Amino acid sequence: MMFSSTLLLSALFLHSTFALPQEHSSAGPVSVPLLRKRQPVRDGAWARKQVDILRSKYGSPNSPQKRATSGGNQLVNQNSDSSYYGSLAIGTPPVSFDVILDTGSSDLWLAGQGCQTCGSVPLYNPTQSSTFKNLSTPFHITYGSGAADGVLGSDVVQMAGFQVPQQTFAVCNAVSAGLLNSPVSGLLGLAYQSIASSKASPFWETLVKGGAWTQPVFSFFLTRFINATNPAPAEPGGQFTMGDTNTSLYNGDVDYVNIPNGQESYWILPMQTLTVQGNSVPLPSGSASFAAIDTGTTLVGGPQSVIASMFSQIPGSAPGTGDYQSYWTYPCSSQVKVQISFGSRTWSIDPQDFMLTQLSRTTCIGAFFELQMGGSAPAWIVGDTFLKNVYSVFRFNPPSIGFADLSPVANSFAPLPTGNLASSALPKLSLRDEWWALRLISITGAILSVMGWS
Repeated sequence: MMFSSTLLLSALFLHSTFALPQEHSSAGPVSVPLLRKRQPVRDGAWARKQVDILRSKYGSPNSPQKRATSGGNQLVNQNSDSSYYGSLAIGTPPVSFDVILDTGSSDLWLAGQGCQTCGSVPLYNPTQSSTFKNLSTPFHITYGSGAADGVLGSDVVQMAGFQVPQQTFAVCNAVSAGLLNSPVSGLLGLAYQSIASSKASPFWETLVKGGAWTQPVFSFFLTRFINATNPAPAEPGGQFTMGDTNTSLYNGDVDYVNIPNGQESYWILPMQTLTVQGNSVPLPSGSASFAAIDTGTTLVGGPQSVIASMFSQIPGSAPGTGDYQSYWTYPCSSQVKVQISFGSRTWSIDPQDFMLTQLSRTTCIGAFFELQMGGSAPAWIVGDTFLKNVYSVFRFNPPSIGFADLSPVANSFAPLPTGNLASSALPKLSLRDEWWALRLISITGAILSVMGWS
């Protein structure tokens, strides 16, 4: 189906008002295009905040409360230069909002209409939805970079054509300044219900338990722009697929590794091996090797002794100081090759992802940093520094996480048409322009369906 430029522009305008999802008549996989929110500066203050954020998110010996009771599991840092977000719709009539997709937490929350510190962030107004129910339960979330307070409610939530009629989520009317950056209005947690501060079933878990999906999985492909010259503030971020995998984005089989028995909380895997520059780095065994696979985290945090051993394999490396305490410096001339194994296969991290930032012409900061965790929190938090290098699949039953090699399509981040749209129907575009065109066509098709014009 071809769309005129006027219709595409109208779709872009309506995106801020109408829901994007299109309801499906049968279960099946649906993909959501992601945007990556970029901030150009990775200075010392930014680096220091990443350490504080993860300590707050997962808990640490210095945290006043455990994560399960403090609600600190919804930590988002929009200034991290690595946020990935997609769209969902809430209410009747449905209104679309952009949210961070976070496998390291389990709650959905949005900034509410009464928020005075949210700037230009789109706000959820419950009075405009005929299906909203106020549950009158206070909600509080504490982050390393701020806090959010509000009340729990329920409403119709739609994403990628799937719908939960009475999804519990938080409407936050008190949000610390700077915690949200437009256009992102909140966060969608994709971990297990057992760590949900609201105690409610997460959106994804309700869908999979209800049999809405073809396969009990959701999957991610995340793009890389860390090596781009003058990237735009918003770039194509990849794809989030619910109910299946997108086989065009990976090669070979998905290598699944089971979550340790009884650990269905975060998405946890035991780290089996770690090599740096071809040299093996000793790892502890048992729960001391557990790693949370977290799309909502930019970097990789791990035990101090292991991180120090990693950088000892890189000549000229040294512990960071000041705002870079817990980080390590290394010569920018070094092409650092890191490999990680969680099961039968070993996965490589691109040297471009290992280099967090450049302090000087010769000195760089690594993307692995020391993170002292406490309580039942996993010893490692493995974020997008690793996940950009693989196609990742999160499977509900049996509980497991799988990785696969990225395909040439993924490595070029070229979007693919879905449904009945033929690639020949589009004019010749750059990869970036093609992605945006397909996103607009998807939006337009959803709106036409909602209005009964399809």
